[in-house]
Amino acid sequence: MINSAIECSALRVVRGGVPVIHDLSFSVPGGTVIGLLGPSGCGKSTLMRAIVGTQIVASGRITVLGRPAGHPALRRLVGYGTQSGAVYTDLTVAENLRYFAAAVRASAADVTRVLDQVDLGRFADRVAGRLSGGQRSRVSLAIALLGRPRLIVLDEPTVGLDPVLRERLWELFHQVVADGTTLLVSSHVMDEAERCDGLLLMREGELVAQSSPAELKRRTGTSSMDAAFLSLISQGAPA
Repeated sequence: MINSAIECSALRVVRGGVPVIHDLSFSVPGGTVIGLLGPSGCGKSTLMRAIVGTQIVASGRITVLGRPAGHPALRRLVGYGTQSGAVYTDLTVAENLRYFAAAVRASAADVTRVLDQVDLGRFADRVAGRLSGGQRSRVSLAIALLGRPRLIVLDEPTVGLDPVLRERLWELFHQVVADGTTLLVSSHVMDEAERCDGLLLMREGELVAQSSPAELKRRTGTSSMDAAFLSLISQGAPA
């Protein structure tokens, strides 16, 4: 039985000749919500692409669900929602979902399920190019949920969403995890860290800490995630 959804060892990524990930090592336990947090430009998106197998790595190793990242067997086991919302703007919401459902061999009933989960049922016949940015992000999330993957990687899925919808999505995230799926969610909004089981905090391509929200606040003697992160930075704390 696989206890860890992700195992990362001494990962190093170089883009355009510039190192952007520096010797990252961490483990993500299965069946949890893990927040990947840090300021914009710290390497979160690059790390997520490496996990789903779309980023060339210079050295190190990433194992996902017991297999090397990017292994063909993982295609139907890993869902990925990009920050930009990867949808076809000339297709309707339902057409987008049916297209991606075919790719992961998900049923028509699964399309209906994910539409309801992200509250887009009434927009099923709307062309994606006419959706708001937040609605398009939800289509991307729905695509990631197709086929009930065992690991879902979401790059800033709540950006541009109003507080009510953000709350509903976090409730959905925890429902998904309750069914045994592992969720890795990136954000640069520190208050979202409180909603996670565990945290990976990054800065400038390095892992500042891996901890639970409660343990991180206890360790830094602070009462908020913003204060905890700033405390770690000022201390130059190792991961």
